[in-house]
Amino acid sequence: MKLTLYPLSDQPPPIRPADSRRQWMDDTPESFAYRCLPLAVANQHGWEVFAPTGLTARWNGGEQVDDVEVELDEPLSMNRPGSALANFGSGILTFEMGFLMRTPPGWNIWVCGPVNQPKDGIAPLSGVIETDWSPYSFTMNWRFTRPGEVRFEAGEAVAHVFPVRRDLFERITPEIKSLHTDPKALHQMDVWRKSRSEFTGKLKTNDPEAVEEKWQKGYYRGLMPDGSNGPKDHKTKLRVKPFEDVPAKPVKGGKRRR
Repeated sequence: MKLTLYPLSDQPPPIRPADSRRQWMDDTPESFAYRCLPLAVANQHGWEVFAPTGLTARWNGGEQVDDVEVELDEPLSMNRPGSALANFGSGILTFEMGFLMRTPPGWNIWVCGPVNQPKDGIAPLSGVIETDWSPYSFTMNWRFTRPGEVRFEAGEAVAHVFPVRRDLFERITPEIKSLHTDPKALHQMDVWRKSRSEFTGKLKTNDPEAVEEKWQKGYYRGLMPDGSNGPKDHKTKLRVKPFEDVPAKPVKGGKRRR
């Protein structure tokens, strides 16, 4: 599957594989937040667009475009990828992506804020774009949650993108069933509940083995509760490829194309 990015200026697009690290996760005691594998994998689930320069944004609480003020550390042109501006009013801060993305037929791009990266005073707004045909550029928008000032540093992620199938939800038939209709899953759940209860009890009594283990690692290691192997394609880390520049190809008549 090809995911193509077309820059709309001569500046390099500020996009990279999403980082697995989060400062707040680093700051948890013994970095325990990374023990939550679903959290850690979600951090890496796609690409992130970052701010090419630091900026301070302020909102006075009004609904007009001018009620949001943007002060850049370095001057950038309006179409510079990653540049920030007030464009919509209603306390919204806009980042210009500065590129088109093209997906295969039937695939969209989901655009959201940096995953698992809360920011005080402002919240990211998510969007879905039909990038298999759209010739229109898109933006990443944040909305102030209260009047005040926020700061984005140079290199800080301001958007997170990844492809999703357009017909995904039409393909899914949700249903609710009793776990007793799946004896194997029921058995593994019972084993897990028992082991979880025993492990928690040992921690409370400072059992040396449990204290050294610190946390149960079954899911992290891709193991079933009874110790048997889970699926072979279990992931503890994603290897997201960076966007690479494709040299222009010569065409008939001496012109060049991409």
